[in-house]
Amino acid sequence: MNIKAVIAEDDFRVAAIHEKFLGNFKSIEVVGKALNGKDTIEFLKEHNPELLLLDVYMPDQLGTELLPIIRKQFPHIDIIMITAATDKEILLNALNYGVEQFLIKPVKRELFNQTIEEYLQKFKLIESKQEVDQDFVNQLLKKSTSSSYDTKESSLPKGIDEITLVKVSNVLKSSDSGLSAEQVSEQIGASRITARRYLEYLITVKECKAEVVYGAVGRPERRYYKV
Repeated sequence: MNIKAVIAEDDFRVAAIHEKFLGNFKSIEVVGKALNGKDTIEFLKEHNPELLLLDVYMPDQLGTELLPIIRKQFPHIDIIMITAATDKEILLNALNYGVEQFLIKPVKRELFNQTIEEYLQKFKLIESKQEVDQDFVNQLLKKSTSSSYDTKESSLPKGIDEITLVKVSNVLKSSDSGLSAEQVSEQIGASRITARRYLEYLITVKECKAEVVYGAVGRPERRYYKV
């Protein structure tokens, strides 16, 4: 899975930070950074990305003013708005145009990562199905039902979802010698931070254990084993 992303942000320093954050996700490639509305549309035409991180306040045009243009020309693009705007009307306008998430600056790295992880899970879920049923719709729209997808999800802590948890658990089962968080992250297609969060959660529910192992150069490494 390779997702192309464009960052539309008038502050090049903030754009660089968001690009760095996205760099933790191996399945996402930043193909352009636009400093204004005009360049944003040009980048979308040139690269046809799957994901757009969109600011509201840009020098030539508001991000919310771009939304109807983007939806008309690029109906399938996913949009995450990241902005200092706190006006409720701006939020409602963004939601009406199907924005995936609305993040208010300054955005903490943890929230940014969680937002991207949830987006990737949704993207993978959509790609995995050719036909839909109600369970699929419930999971896609995060409905709380007794569906086969989310019977356990309500009991999980914030930031832990059942699908990824099962993936991590299965990866651990396949290894007798234990795995580092980085190795787990590579196999599940998520960031090392995400993998460690799930691994540490498995320790708390006694489904996993960790040991410190010293490599050839004496550098300690935390390895995880399925219990």
